[in-house]
Amino acid sequence: MELLLQSSIVNLHSSIDISGSKSETNRLLLLQALYPDIVLENTSNSDDSEVMIKALFATDNVVDIHHAGTTMRFLTAYFAIQKGREVTLTGSNRMKERPIKILVDALRQLGAKIEYTENEGFPPLKITGKKLTLNKVTLDANVSSQYISALLLIAAKLENGLELTLEGEITSVPYIKMTLALLNELGINTSFEGNKIVVESQFKIQHSKFIIESDWSSASYFYSIIALSEIGTQISLSSYKKTSLQGDSVLVEIYKDFGVETVFENNTINIRKAGNCQLPIVKYQLNNAPDIAQTIAVTCFGLGIGCHLTGLHTLKIKETDRLEALKTELTKLGATISVNNDSLILAPHSLKFDEMAFSLKGEVATYNDHRMAMAFAPLALKRPIVIEEAEVVSKSYPDFWKDLRKIGFQISEIGKI
Repeated sequence: MELLLQSSIVNLHSSIDISGSKSETNRLLLLQALYPDIVLENTSNSDDSEVMIKALFATDNVVDIHHAGTTMRFLTAYFAIQKGREVTLTGSNRMKERPIKILVDALRQLGAKIEYTENEGFPPLKITGKKLTLNKVTLDANVSSQYISALLLIAAKLENGLELTLEGEITSVPYIKMTLALLNELGINTSFEGNKIVVESQFKIQHSKFIIESDWSSASYFYSIIALSEIGTQISLSSYKKTSLQGDSVLVEIYKDFGVETVFENNTINIRKAGNCQLPIVKYQLNNAPDIAQTIAVTCFGLGIGCHLTGLHTLKIKETDRLEALKTELTKLGATISVNNDSLILAPHSLKFDEMAFSLKGEVATYNDHRMAMAFAPLALKRPIVIEEAEVVSKSYPDFWKDLRKIGFQISEIGKI
């Protein structure tokens, strides 16, 4: 499905309800499978979370998680401790290109039985569940936090718990802390000192109820919309906590640079365009929040300012190589941009969007990546944009296009204008 986003002006005041965090939901779904007394509210309605639920309840010997990278990593650990069960865990063609050797090696250190059925180091995986009694693992600290969280989520169900040593500088600390905080809320004892994480074994928990916070990654697109809007424009989003566990909540501080003010009121955030960006170029280290890099880069392009984003090495192995995808699509629109394995540099520009004739250069390829589709959508406040394969947003935010229409975006399906 291709969508045409006409040049739009958003409503002066809008309100949107966003479903629960995909990151929190998927962690809690796995914990609920291990500890059935857990009760969850405000779970994510994303494709990834639906796939997670389906996979956890699957009885077949082959479990296909399609494009869901978090699900692949979490379930690799989960099935490794399902004693007596044999599962082949597979996914889409892109999933078969995404490395998982680091996690498999770590699980093998604990005694897990996991085999590669096609290419060494990549899915599909044949996993024979067994009781794991070893409890010490060492791995590089600069890997995706999802590898680390996958181990932590099963740790309390291991006979002797887990002692995890991370070597080097740790990537995405907030996501590790999110996982540990959820374990703590269940009454599981953990410690995180220096580069060592310890989780004590705990086989049963008391009844626990979780109300999942809404997704900050989804909020990022509305921050971009406000940044590109007229002063005074305001959007209210729920449900959010000032003391969030999500790394992407750093948006609150980052978008101050773009004139966006955030006010917390009960479980709602009110975001408002309070002024214009006064900086010719912004610099951010995004080790702890790489998923908002696309949103920030597109925001900067829409404002005509430059940016230098670092800490982005994990973006190379996402749904697509997000750095190269950003470079290609922003270049189409007139940007001067360079990327390497860890960073992105976007040059300031003085393009006059309102004088640009609509052309094929306004077509944005999404590379089967939900964040590409959503990150580029706010540019419709500056010029018409066509989003290819727009349905991909269902991976994390199925209501995205409906919610954009609700706040004033003019959107039509190509061929149905």
